[in-house]
Amino acid sequence: MTMAHTLTPTPRTATDVDDVARVIDEDGERLSDARLDPWIADVDVPLLQRLYRDMVLVRRIDAEGVALQRQGQLGLWAPCRGQEAVQVGTAHALRFDDFVFPSYREHGVLHVRGAAPEAFVLSWRGEAHSSFDPYSLHTATPQIIIGAQTLHAVGYAMGIQRDAALRPGVRADQVAVTYFGDGATSQGDVNEAMVFASSFQAPVVFVCSNNQWAISEPVTVQSAFPIAGRAPGFGIPSIRIDGNDALASLAAMRWALDRARRGEGPSFIEAVTYRMGPHTTSDDPTRYRDDADVERWLRRDPITRMENLLRARDAFDGDFTEGVAAEADRLASAVRAACLGSVSRGPLEVLDDVYAEPHAGLDEQRAHFATYLDGFADGGTEAAR
Repeated sequence: MTMAHTLTPTPRTATDVDDVARVIDEDGERLSDARLDPWIADVDVPLLQRLYRDMVLVRRIDAEGVALQRQGQLGLWAPCRGQEAVQVGTAHALRFDDFVFPSYREHGVLHVRGAAPEAFVLSWRGEAHSSFDPYSLHTATPQIIIGAQTLHAVGYAMGIQRDAALRPGVRADQVAVTYFGDGATSQGDVNEAMVFASSFQAPVVFVCSNNQWAISEPVTVQSAFPIAGRAPGFGIPSIRIDGNDALASLAAMRWALDRARRGEGPSFIEAVTYRMGPHTTSDDPTRYRDDADVERWLRRDPITRMENLLRARDAFDGDFTEGVAAEADRLASAVRAACLGSVSRGPLEVLDDVYAEPHAGLDEQRAHFATYLDGFADGGTEAAR
């Protein structure tokens, strides 16, 4: 696949969905795309079913997260409904030893990477700094600071290069992958990360989920033209895909990973999708967008699209759907049980596990915090603990 380093001369907007690469249309019909088809020639019905299954499971995890927050069991939740295709499709292309640096909305990526039920809720409940071991999943703790994970990913990718040069026998074709939203592209971190990635030809893939909204600001406020057009300015090839098409997402990521593994440097994927829910559960999207826009995107639903494709291939029978529904029920129950069964730690324990080794500065903070807590607890510091 050859990607141009310059924008198309035809003016487009950042919200335009007509010029995206796709292989499944809104009705679930399989389309042909010369750029993407070579990367998904091996896709069979079982893989299509796995993509569908994972998108359904992710949507159920997401619905459970929203419900738990509304019930006061989670402090916050960042919904991903409508963005399952780009998350599940790209994650399925990854090798286990590739290292992922996600934002706070990539529940689908965590699921495909093998996250346990508690990994989705304990951090949002405030029980742990990280609810899984990043090295067991080859996935970093989801980043809350907008765009910061792009720098982490490029640093990791440059580390891969140096390991390969300095340590003979180390596998040299590992790739770092980072996910972020359209709003993050206005942050200096993202642009600085692309400078370093291009300058050092680091094996990293940038995945921008353009869900049309940076909290309450539309993407057109930040970008008059497609976001994918920015990457070539840094010397990074890019592709703009339909982010509600799981197969297009799989193909684009395979292309980008292949470039990185062959030493051709970074790639940039803009996946045009839509955030169907609020930015987080503290947000009210009805204040800044109209129902008609939401309805248009509802007709582009990624799960329905894959369902229609499977139906056309006679691969959507009762046994399959019942199995997926049962698995979704089990996973939702496990997520809820992990949340409700967690034991809240004492306030002072927030300072545990901050550093690998204790030091005087941390002891001083602990003592200061204990004194502060004493002002609220009738039973003194012991009660606060």
